[in-house]
Amino acid sequence: MGRKRYTPEQIINMLREAELIQSKGSTAIEACRKLGISEQTYYRWRKEYGGMRVDQAKRLKELEKENARLKKLVADLSLDNDILKEAARGNF
Repeated sequence: MGRKRYTPEQIINMLREAELIQSKGSTAIEACRKLGISEQTYYRWRKEYGGMRVDQAKRLKELEKENARLKKLVADLSLDNDILKEAARGNF
């Protein structure tokens, strides 16, 4: 069975639902069962997205994507630089 991917908006809404369920006297485990997620997933989401608004979560994902792109760009440029240095020394 494949994993279901949730968008940050869906995650934040589910966390809010879990808070409402818990405020009515249920436990975190019961809230997770009602939402159809594992307890581990709930705590992982709460750690990453707890207290965020939907627009903040979107911005976070955009920044993470841009950061990954920039890291790849730096790695490529470093590799090119090393190749040029080695070629300039004549050790090929």
